[in-house]
Amino acid sequence: MRLAGARLLDDRDYPAVRAALAADPVGSCMVSARVEAAGLDPWRLGGELWAADSRPVRAGRLQGLCFSGPNLIPLKGNAPALRSFADRALRRQRTCSSLVGPAEQVLGLWAELEDEWGPAREVRDDQPLMALDSTPLVKADPLVRPVRPDELERYLPAAVAMFIEEVGVDPRSGDGGASYRARVTELIGAGRAFARFENGEVVFKAEIGAMSATVGQIQGVWVHPDRRGDGLGTAGTAAVVNRLVRGLGRTASLYVNAFNTPALAAYRKIGFKQVGQYATVLF
Repeated sequence: MRLAGARLLDDRDYPAVRAALAADPVGSCMVSARVEAAGLDPWRLGGELWAADSRPVRAGRLQGLCFSGPNLIPLKGNAPALRSFADRALRRQRTCSSLVGPAEQVLGLWAELEDEWGPAREVRDDQPLMALDSTPLVKADPLVRPVRPDELERYLPAAVAMFIEEVGVDPRSGDGGASYRARVTELIGAGRAFARFENGEVVFKAEIGAMSATVGQIQGVWVHPDRRGDGLGTAGTAAVVNRLVRGLGRTASLYVNAFNTPALAAYRKIGFKQVGQYATVLF
């Protein structure tokens, strides 16, 4: 039986939401970071949280949980719950740029949405979710450091190059890059963008994207094409891990495409272990 549609969560559901997020702190980091900072109010949250339950759950466990914002992130739910999320998502025009999250939920939800929202630009169905909560097994690059606000213009070309290479689209399209520039500026201002500069040029970069109270998610790892194979990616990522684990007291996490064997090998060399599987549907 198809459910009538997912329910919009509110502050009455906060204890149950926090319990659901705490059950998988690495997998839920992107949503946990938002909820911890903004609560459940959609305006402050920058999106909506949905559940498949028909009424507020003051105690016990939510039957399903999904964030709808710039990305659609189904975190938990069986087949009926995913159908209810799809029903709610299809009531409006698609505004998210991707579906991302635990592979079983993402691929199950995409199966419900594909007829209306498809075809996707790309489906990445196997992305190991990895974590490390201790000192890296390799020496960190001592020249990798937080990017200063006055270095934005030198950092931004590397960030754009990484985005195009990883996502397959230019982040400057649409609004001339204003929103992407603002996001990069925000990360730099928060001390969460890292780089190694040589002769004023970025040769390694990475960022701490989402950061909850217990987990920080590393994103945007990139090495200048001329310097690939020199070990900069491994040592540079280890430096960011040190910042998260030793400096900020968080577990470091990231997810990577399974077909990216060099990156997987580097992360395993650093000490990352797979703790789950993500999938991403790109539009």
